[in-house]
Amino acid sequence: QVQLVESGGGLVQAGGSLRLSCAASGHTFRGAMGWFRQAPGKEREFVAAMSITNWSGGSTYYADSVKGRFTISRDNAKNTVYLQMNSLKPEDTAVYYCALRLDVVTMMGSDYNYWGQGTQVTVSS
Repeated sequence: QVQLVESGGGLVQAGGSLRLSCAASGHTFRGAMGWFRQAPGKEREFVAAMSITNWSGGSTYYADSVKGRFTISRDNAKNTVYLQMNSLKPEDTAVYYCALRLDVVTMMGSDYNYWGQGTQVTVSS
């Protein structure tokens, strides 16, 4: 049974940093991992994604709103994907979810097969 467990959320002041982790278990670490977020009253939106298949180049994809501030990375030995978030803004406040797709990377949440429970990120002004 595939399980994704996020951690690392919290409360931070604007301009600060957080690193989210997503540990995967129950399957071979391949395909693509994505980070998505949902703020109160808003639709879920894409944040970042990358391939996690070992032989792939690990190309990364970002939403325009986080490009240059967030970095997605992976540790295949630990079956874990990270989201380093720097220069955080109040508009980054949301529940952040990691998701696994057993196929190539896309930026569409509906393409992802498994989801974590989410972790709250709150950025104060």
